[in-house]
Amino acid sequence: VPDPLNPKQTIDLLKGISGFALPGTITALMGSSGAGKTTLMDVIAGRKTGGSIKGQVLLNGHPATDLAIRRATGYCEQMDIHSDASTFREALTFSAFLRQDADVPDSQKYDSVNECLDLLDLHPIANQIIRGSSTEQMKRLTIGVELAAQPSVLFLDEPTSGLDARSAKLIMDGVRKVADTGRTIICTIHQPSALVFSVFDSLLLLKRGGEMVFFGDLGVKATNMVAYFESIDGVSKLEESSNPATWMLGVIGAGVGSSIYTGGHLRTI
Repeated sequence: VPDPLNPKQTIDLLKGISGFALPGTITALMGSSGAGKTTLMDVIAGRKTGGSIKGQVLLNGHPATDLAIRRATGYCEQMDIHSDASTFREALTFSAFLRQDADVPDSQKYDSVNECLDLLDLHPIANQIIRGSSTEQMKRLTIGVELAAQPSVLFLDEPTSGLDARSAKLIMDGVRKVADTGRTIICTIHQPSALVFSVFDSLLLLKRGGEMVFFGDLGVKATNMVAYFESIDGVSKLEESSNPATWMLGVIGAGVGSSIYTGGHLRTI
């Protein structure tokens, strides 16, 4: 994008990013504030039209065209915006009938609505008016509205934003159930609790400047990620009772900590 201080120059918001997300998994996009997490997800989801984008985005091994992305993906915004006068079931039904292909039988569309209610534990409030619902219920509905379109890939922008620890875990447990149906989930998230972090399968970590610090399978209790950072000279070991997500962000200077990993070097502040 153009440099606001010098329009003749450009700034790279993302640099050298590569990775993949598999069906049935949840991939976390994490990093410093302003590192480009949402920008990266928007690029992958085909939602960025400004500036210049270089590189490839592949879907099932083929170049991801705008049409393919629209048909195969769903995108959950951070803001939960719904019609207050509708019920939860009506909102899901409207999405299913509006966004699924016209040749899909109505019975199948109703089945997809019931699947959303099942996966996100919305059956008890299916006939409840949306107005006055809790933030956590609204988050589940936002995910359900996208899921009702039957996407293969689901993008979530900060799904736990504004939630307490218990509600955040409930949301991510629902997302886990969605992933277990074979869908691919890509999710930006900011400083999750240890319980929420344990739900993720893979991590793509960005540092300031839009550079990738880590990508790969997290392992059980994030052991792969922890082993990677602990192998770097100068990085303090993760204490047994500590949250690996908080520790990791501290290591790269994105959390409360004194070490900044800059890619090959550890700088103390």
